[in-house]
Amino acid sequence: MTDPRISAQLPDWIKDHLQRYLASNGEDGHLWDATLAGGTGLVPTLVLTTTGRKSGKPLTLPLIYGRTGNSYVVIASKGGAPQHPAWYLNLQANPEVEVQVKADRFGARARTATGAERAALWQQLVGIYHPYEKYQAATSREIPVVVLDPV
Repeated sequence: MTDPRISAQLPDWIKDHLQRYLASNGEDGHLWDATLAGGTGLVPTLVLTTTGRKSGKPLTLPLIYGRTGNSYVVIASKGGAPQHPAWYLNLQANPEVEVQVKADRFGARARTATGAERAALWQQLVGIYHPYEKYQAATSREIPVVVLDPV
């Protein structure tokens, strides 16, 4: 049975990753093989749930993350597409989100990093997943760096 948090519209490889993560409380899926998408080795992932800005329904996705203090950092790259990903637009409308890191689930408030904070966090995440640099070069928009502050 498919988890109701997993959208049928997601690509199969994302649905598979998310299903494994949710079914195992993050034991299977927390570390994702980034070579599948041009990265190197295993990278840490979290599960982010936003509220749809139009539908009001939850949107749940696995995302590569980094840390800053007690907060988590994710990148709204959408593979370098010209538009922001739906999850980022959702959190702009409602920054209250749910996060799961391994078996730890908690509420967070999302904010977009700017200035020197953004620059430092961008470099940190590029160190985790280098294709972000290629994604930024492919688009004219500044790819958002999102900080998830636990509440």
